[in-house]
Amino acid sequence: MEHTPTFPLPPVTLVLGGARSGKSTHAEKLAAGTSFGAAPRPALYIATAEAGDVEMATRIMAHRARRGANWVTIEAPLALDEALAANAVAGRPILVDCLTLWLSNQMHAGTDIDAATDDLVRALEGLPAPVIFVSNEVGLGIVPETPLGRAFRDAQGRLNMRMAERADRVILMTAGLPLVLKDRPATRL
Repeated sequence: MEHTPTFPLPPVTLVLGGARSGKSTHAEKLAAGTSFGAAPRPALYIATAEAGDVEMATRIMAHRARRGANWVTIEAPLALDEALAANAVAGRPILVDCLTLWLSNQMHAGTDIDAATDDLVRALEGLPAPVIFVSNEVGLGIVPETPLGRAFRDAQGRLNMRMAERADRVILMTAGLPLVLKDRPATRL
């Protein structure tokens, strides 16, 4: 039976997938170490979402309830690099959910996306804790109708490529099933 290793975690893991593919749930299990029935370990959740409406607030509440009491949650819709640097503690995995919303927030704020991505990648160097990023794979669907939609899709693709290049492990989620695309031997945290 194929499975995704859970612990020790590599320094950087990227979990990609489409909407409702199981990427957040899988990433939570990796961070908590519960994929194979182990007792949950404490983990840090860095949330990039902002509850702009009732539907999003409901989604955020459902995510929090699913994670349980072992998680510390920090909200970082824009300054993700700073949140990582300020909150990384040796031995406590960090889950960032998700890069797609972070990118959307950056675009809405008029940020230089390439510079923000460079800052994020630089922030990963030397972190004492393993980091798991969740991101949407948006390039497999229809071509967006609007220029903004196409710009977002393209920026998301470039962000995913940059993070996959940096990541030690990349997992693609489809229908709740993990497919390991990359698992580089590295010093494990």
